[in-house]
Amino acid sequence: MNRFFLTTGTIAIIMAGLALQAADSNVPDALAFKMKTLQGKEVDLASYKGKVVLVVNVASKCGLTPQYEQLQALHKKYAKDGLAIIGVPCNQFGKQEPGSAEEITSFCKQNYGVEFDLLEKVDVNGDTACPLYKYLTNLDTQPKGKGKIDWNFEKFLIDRSGKVVARFEPRAKPDAPEITKQIEAELAKK
Repeated sequence: MNRFFLTTGTIAIIMAGLALQAADSNVPDALAFKMKTLQGKEVDLASYKGKVVLVVNVASKCGLTPQYEQLQALHKKYAKDGLAIIGVPCNQFGKQEPGSAEEITSFCKQNYGVEFDLLEKVDVNGDTACPLYKYLTNLDTQPKGKGKIDWNFEKFLIDRSGKVVARFEPRAKPDAPEITKQIEAELAKK
């Protein structure tokens, strides 16, 4: 008969590994990604757990760019209640986000007073899409459903537990009743 003895140190290492695994399993799929800010700082999206999150692919030279104003107004109104808005610049639609990180930051601050989080410029469709958007576009989330991003300013709403609960078309204004009603409903859930 083979006997296997574990030292206290080995047990501690195994327990620490199990604790890390358990912690990782508590990160919802929608927040299980790391990205970078426009300034290049890594952001673990798991840090948004417990907040209601609106993820929007954005662009500075688009007919829908004025939606930045409504996004900032939502941020100002609901951030204290737990809403986090994440703008994700993308240049895949008509090359309408050609700027550098510094230019995007400056444009958003000067023209719309943006205070919400802006992440690095990424692709949201195709083989080069960032992992977050590969995940988001594979979900059959209503009212839009599953599939590629159609244009700038498509919106995904994530609840406090990290579940994607809604997906809105680019032309749906951030302050449209169907969006604010859903944001308020999710914020009301503690």
